[in-house]
Amino acid sequence: MTVLEFRDVTKRYRVRGAGHMLALDGVGFEVRSGRTLALVGQSGSGKSTIAKIITQLERQTSGQVLLDGKPIPRSGRALRRYRQQVRMVFQDPFASLNPYHTIRHHLERPLRLDRVVPRAELDAEVRRLLARVRLDPDRTIDRRPHELSGGQRQRVAIARALASRPSLLVADEPVSMLDVSIRLGVLNLLAELQRESELGVLYITHDLATARHFSDEIMVLNQGRVVEHGPADDVILRPEQDYTRALRDASPDPDRHFAVPGAEGARP
Repeated sequence: MTVLEFRDVTKRYRVRGAGHMLALDGVGFEVRSGRTLALVGQSGSGKSTIAKIITQLERQTSGQVLLDGKPIPRSGRALRRYRQQVRMVFQDPFASLNPYHTIRHHLERPLRLDRVVPRAELDAEVRRLLARVRLDPDRTIDRRPHELSGGQRQRVAIARALASRPSLLVADEPVSMLDVSIRLGVLNLLAELQRESELGVLYITHDLATARHFSDEIMVLNQGRVVEHGPADDVILRPEQDYTRALRDASPDPDRHFAVPGAEGARP
């Protein structure tokens, strides 16, 4: 089992003319294989800062970030191996894929860099990845991003994140840029992939309602601090903080907005 852990992590940004801005204040949590933790909060609450620290696009000011009990590496081959284990799906599928390259190129690149399969098996592996995210390989593999819909592009982005066979996935607002009508399909796909591969998933969102439906636990952030953390149903149905209740009440009801008539598995 893979475990990513934040221990008392603080992040301060230097602001010209204003000293420092506290983005994270003593944050602690765990993401484990086979489990989904939703990280919820308004814009500016610190969610994206956590994602950047996990992927080492930023470094914490203090505290520890551990993978399987060891501090995550900061450079060299060890950092590269770490990034092979922990992959990110970005918010904007329109910006995260290079418009000049084919889908084949986008998926072959991590396979080559991380030497996932022998060169002779690259084409077959790309096609397998496309099939895993419910895209037709023959109709998709040699197209460019602008020839695909937003939902299809995000599926390609998910396939790219899975190419290196990671243990943990950071999904940063993965459906917020998509039409409401296709969000459920992408979230269901992430849930299926998580179960199939025993992935640990950090699902970053501002929407408590979808967090409840697709996560085991919910952690609520406000101004860089954890204000509530527990099983998804408990946080939604019995919130302890006024801030959490306000977020819940501002969220759409997925049963009303997303559910397919007659579909099973919706929560009460």
